[in-house]
Amino acid sequence: MDGFVLFLVIVVVAVVGLAILAALLFGGLRTSLMFTVHTQENVIVERFGKFRRVARPGLNFKAPFIDNITRPISLRIQQLEVNIESKTKDNVFVTVPVAVQYVIKEEQVVDAYYRLSNPEAQIRSYVFDTVRSALSGLELDAAFESKDDIARSVEQTLSARMQEFGFNIVNTLVQDISPDSRVRDSMNSINAAQRDRVAAQSLAEADKIKRVTQAEAEAESKRLQGEGVAAQRKANAMGIAEQYEMLRKVGIEHSAEQLLLMTQYFDTMQDVARNGRSNVLFLPSNPGTVGTMGDEIRNAMLQAQAAQEADADADTSDADGRRRAEERRRSQEQERAARARREAQQREESARRQAQQAAQPPAPGNVPPWARPGSAN
Repeated sequence: MDGFVLFLVIVVVAVVGLAILAALLFGGLRTSLMFTVHTQENVIVERFGKFRRVARPGLNFKAPFIDNITRPISLRIQQLEVNIESKTKDNVFVTVPVAVQYVIKEEQVVDAYYRLSNPEAQIRSYVFDTVRSALSGLELDAAFESKDDIARSVEQTLSARMQEFGFNIVNTLVQDISPDSRVRDSMNSINAAQRDRVAAQSLAEADKIKRVTQAEAEAESKRLQGEGVAAQRKANAMGIAEQYEMLRKVGIEHSAEQLLLMTQYFDTMQDVARNGRSNVLFLPSNPGTVGTMGDEIRNAMLQAQAAQEADADADTSDADGRRRAEERRRSQEQERAARARREAQQREESARRQAQQAAQPPAPGNVPPWARPGSAN
């Protein structure tokens, strides 16, 4: 009986001991004895706060209760983004987002962990100082053009300063240079104005080409019209010469010129009656003016020819030629008006004399043949 009780006590003690040992192995004792380090990470083991060693990736052991481990230190390439607000040389405030890519090498894990208390804040300070120093000497347009230069300057400064602390700068990227929205609107307005100016210049050049081409076409048209008028006049002159020659051959030699003038006069009257807008045409009808009709026709034709020549010269000449033609035409009109007044006075005086002669009885010897009774017509 006493042996059975002793056996039970031994079994209970063994079970309790195994339970305690399992609790220690798979509980707090396990965590204080073993730890795991992931790939591309390192862990620093400290004993009573003093550096002991660097734990590499895999399963690692440490002395329980006396060794401590730090947080994992990543060996991957990390990126730190910094937004910097600075002022350019022409007093324009801009925002410059900078991305800094850095990495910690295995042989520099201890320096990277112990030498800097806040690495990201210190990297930001270096980036702020470098970017602001670079922008202070550049105007806004030059800053846009020098974006890559600013990035290289930041990279060189950070590489030289951070490498001794265990941080290796892989790349520095200046993502953008963003001025204030009002400045952007002003820049867009300036660009739009420049484009409008270029467009206006192009339109002006096109209009100039159009006008020059039109002027050349008009000049060519005037030249062709002048050649046509000259050819027409030449043809008219040759026709008149042929008609005069034909009349001379048939025996009408002394009055051929007057006959041609009368023919052209009646042709002109017919054309006026056909194409003119007036329904009434006044012609001299008293007998005294019949003799001067040929002179009037000749003068009218010469004046019309002179007016046509003046018009042709005015169309084909330059500004001075047009002014001289206008003065010549004005003087001819004044001369023609004066001549018309003189001729009207002469016709009136002739009509008055004829009326006085008609009121007196004619002498027997002065009676014209057509007024005698029985005379032949």
